[in-house]
Amino acid sequence: MYSLAAPGIRSLPRTLCKFRIVPRSLYSGMLDHAEKGGREYDSSHALSEVERGPSLLLKSRYSRQSLMFTRRKLALTLAFTGLIVVALGAGCNGFFTDPTLSSIAVQPPTPQVQVGGGNSITLQAWGTYSDNSRSQITSGVAWSSSGQGSTVNITNTGVMTGVGSGGTATITAAAQGISGTAQATAYLGTVTEFQVCLGSFGSTTCSNGATALSWNPNVTLNQVQQNFIAQGLNNGTELDLTTNSTWTITTSPASGTISCTNTSSPAVCTVTQSATASPPTYVITVTYGTTQSATINVTVTG
Repeated sequence: MYSLAAPGIRSLPRTLCKFRIVPRSLYSGMLDHAEKGGREYDSSHALSEVERGPSLLLKSRYSRQSLMFTRRKLALTLAFTGLIVVALGAGCNGFFTDPTLSSIAVQPPTPQVQVGGGNSITLQAWGTYSDNSRSQITSGVAWSSSGQGSTVNITNTGVMTGVGSGGTATITAAAQGISGTAQATAYLGTVTEFQVCLGSFGSTTCSNGATALSWNPNVTLNQVQQNFIAQGLNNGTELDLTTNSTWTITTSPASGTISCTNTSSPAVCTVTQSATASPPTYVITVTYGTTQSATINVTVTG
C-alpha cells in the first residue's frame, strides 16, 4: 500500500484502509460531549490534536486511526493528487507509444499465375514497424497493377489473376502512406515448343530445353551485345514470349558482368569487356511459366 504525503498532510498509516466522513457539526457535538465527561462517546477514536474551524473528519473504523482535514488542506490535497494523476498519465502515454509503419513487402515478391481456368494467387502485404517488429497487414491495403486489364489483374483483397495472353506487371500494395511492390507474371498454360533464339522474332537459330543455344562473345576490344528472342506455340500460333519470360544469369563471371534486359523484344544480353574469359561456360536460363525453360551457353574469349 502506497502513502501520499504533501505539505500539511500526514502519511496515511498502513492500517488506515477504511474510513468514513463525519460532518463537522456531528464531530463538534461529539467533542463537546466528550469534554463534558460524557461516556457514550469513546474518545479513544479521536485524534490527539483536533484543529478547530470548518473541517471534515475522516474517521477510521480501526482504533485511534482518525484523520481530520481543514477545507483548505483538503483542497490542496485534491489538487496535489490531480497533478500526480496527470503526471502518471502523461508518463504512461509517452512510454507506451504505438510503433509506426516503416516499410511494406509484398509476398511472394515474384508471383506467377496461369491465365484462365479459374487460376489465381493471393498476395500478402507484410509491414515492418519502427520497433523492428513485422506482421501481415490485413486491412487498409490498397492494391494496384500496372497491367490491370491487359496482363495481370489484382483485386482490392490482393487476389491476382492473368488476362489476355499474359505478360508482366508491377503489383503495388500501399497503406499509411507506405508502399511495396512485386513483379508479377501471367502465362499461358497451353504453350508448347518453347525455345530461345538468336536475333528477332521469327528467327530459326533456336534451341529448346533439350539442347542449349551457344553464344561466343569476344570482349578483347569492347563489350559485346546480342539480341535474343523467346517464343513458343499456343494452339498452333507462334507467340513472342520474350517479355513474358524470366531471364536469369545462373552462372556469373568472377569479374565483369553478363546481363540481359527483356523489357522489350528482342531481349538484349550484354557481356562487359572486363568479364573473365571462359572457362567456365556461363549460363543464361530463360523460363516461361513454371515448367518451360531453355538455356544459352556463353563462352567468353578475350
